[in-house]
This record gives sequence, C-alpha cells and structure tokens, in this order.
Amino acid sequence: MTSRPAWRKSSYSSSNGGACVELADLGNTIGVRDSKDPCGGHINISREGLDVLLARLKQR
Repeated sequence: MTSRPAWRKSSYSSSNGGACVELADLGNTIGVRDSKDPCGGHINISREGLDVLLARLKQR
C-alpha cells in the first residue's frame, strides 16, 4: 500500500488521554498501534485474527 494509512481511534475513546489503540486498513491486514505513541510502530493482524481478538475481549 503506497498511500499513508488512515488511522482511526474508537468512538468509545475519550479525549482525556486514556489508553487507546488506533486501527488502520493496510490492505491484506489491519494495523494496530498505541494512540499515545503513533511513531512507536504498529503490529499487523489479519482481519480474521482481529475478529477473534475482539470476540475474546468482549467476553471479559
């Protein structure tokens, strides 16, 4: 992907500096990064992997 990814923060995130993650569509994968450290890098996860992760987090 040659264009810059459009990082998005959850609509549930507040603007008071909480612990948030941002997601970006990177084509074949989804990028996940720390919103407080956007230059600190990111991890890539498959769409299926993200679905599993979110389902498990919702169970908690």
